[in-house]
Amino acid sequence: MQIDILTIFPDMFESVFKYGVISKALEKKLFTLKIHNLRDFSPLKHSRVDDEPYGGGPGMVMRPEPIFNSVREIIKRSSFEKKDINVILLTPEGEKLNQSIMSSISSFKKLIIICGRYEGVDERIKKCLVDKLISIGDYVISGGEMAAMVLVDGLVRLIPGVLGNIESLDKESFSGNLLDYPQYTRPFDFEGMKVPDILLSGNHKKITKWRKERAKAKTERLRPDLLENKENQ
Repeated sequence: MQIDILTIFPDMFESVFKYGVISKALEKKLFTLKIHNLRDFSPLKHSRVDDEPYGGGPGMVMRPEPIFNSVREIIKRSSFEKKDINVILLTPEGEKLNQSIMSSISSFKKLIIICGRYEGVDERIKKCLVDKLISIGDYVISGGEMAAMVLVDGLVRLIPGVLGNIESLDKESFSGNLLDYPQYTRPFDFEGMKVPDILLSGNHKKITKWRKERAKAKTERLRPDLLENKENQ
């Protein structure tokens, strides 16, 4: 997988991608990651990327030229066909990100992720350039950069070979619309709080059954909406 991120704050990504699974996956060359400064693609004086909104209103809007220019240039340089490329805009009006959407996005060979800023982007970008609009939740953050970090981290975990144990991926929260089952480690007895005896029984069939039951119970208690979504699919 190749991932290209378009942003006006490229330095924001430097430290984040130096750690954890993303860093290890980059070292192993399991995917490639390029951060592009949108100002480099602006034809305007002082590399301007925003302007006042037509019709008035507060704030600024990201102009179309830098974003269209950057996406077109990246696609032009790519060896992949357009059908293998997905252009994503991170925006509050997008489809709310979940594990199912993450999995579908991971099927593309190349992703171009646009980080919105200010009051948003020119509407022509959404209508004529972008393949998918994505939101990471119903709340407001300063820009798409942090959302891009969330998206990339989730996508990289799905690349074969990134996680040491493939079972880690299958059994994580939200896989199969369930939260993860309760996890315990040493010591067995911590301040009177003991690990459930069944986890020390060595009976893997019973342990698997116990974990499934606890995962479902936890989901019903904390996130019943996940079970409702599964029934409606």
